[in-house]
Amino acid sequence: MPSTLYILNGPNLNLLGTREPEIYGTTTLAEIEAACVEKARGHGLSVTFRQTNHEGTLVDWLHEAHVAGAKAVIINAAAYTHTSVALLDAGKAITPPVIEVHLSDPETREDFRHLSYIGMAAVACIKGKGLGSYIEAIDAAAAL
Repeated sequence: MPSTLYILNGPNLNLLGTREPEIYGTTTLAEIEAACVEKARGHGLSVTFRQTNHEGTLVDWLHEAHVAGAKAVIINAAAYTHTSVALLDAGKAITPPVIEVHLSDPETREDFRHLSYIGMAAVACIKGKGLGSYIEAIDAAAAL
């Protein structure tokens, strides 16, 4: 059984902790990574945790997860959630199930954030729980 989760993070998430804390909180991406590694370890899983500001890199990493036989991909595509047909196509093309996560709840924000392309390829979407969105997604991935 595959034992690696890919946790992929999109643009501007490298600024967590200082970027719009009233929306995203004060938890840094490094703190999210540490919590995810610990939670996954409790399920006997390892984590490949990455962040990029580049759409094509996220597509490449989705393909990599497929080739590597990952158990699942947890993705916070950030702004690319609402714009990237390329991520949708990559998510649909790979074997590992995709779980979409968001720190905030996009549906409670601006209208343009209500559409999720990557969500059309995802088996689940967990949103609005801050760091808890990632933790819940790990539990969901472990249960697959």
